[in-house]
Amino acid sequence: MTKSNIDESVRTELKRLRDSIDNIDAAVIHMLAERFKCTQQVGHLKAEHKLPPADPDREARQIARLRQLAENARLDPAFAEKLLNFVVAEVIRHHERIADASEHATGPAPAPGCGAAGGADSAGT
Repeated sequence: MTKSNIDESVRTELKRLRDSIDNIDAAVIHMLAERFKCTQQVGHLKAEHKLPPADPDREARQIARLRQLAENARLDPAFAEKLLNFVVAEVIRHHERIADASEHATGPAPAPGCGAAGGADSAGT
C-alpha cells in the first residue's frame, strides 16, 4: 500500500499520534537535560569531597525503584533497567571527567543549576 492509498482518516490519526510522540520525545530530552544538570552538581560535590564517581548501592536502589515504576506504568522493567544503566554509565563518565578536571584546577568548581524537577531521587549515582 502506498502513501497515496491510505484513507484520509487513517492519515489524520497517524499524524495526531505522531505529533503526540514528537511532543513526548521533546519532553524526554528536556527531562534528561534537567537530570544531567543535577548529576553534574553531584559530580562536582563528589569531586570536591574526593568521593568515587560511582555509587553501586545507590545504583542498585535506583534500578529496583525504576523497575517497580515501570511495572506500575505497564512498561517492560527490563527495558527501564537498560535505559537507566545507559544513563548511569554516562553520568559516571561525566563524574570521572569532573574529578579529573578538579584535580588540575584551582579554585571551586562551577555548579550548574538543578531545578525542582531534579530532586534527590533523580541523581544518577
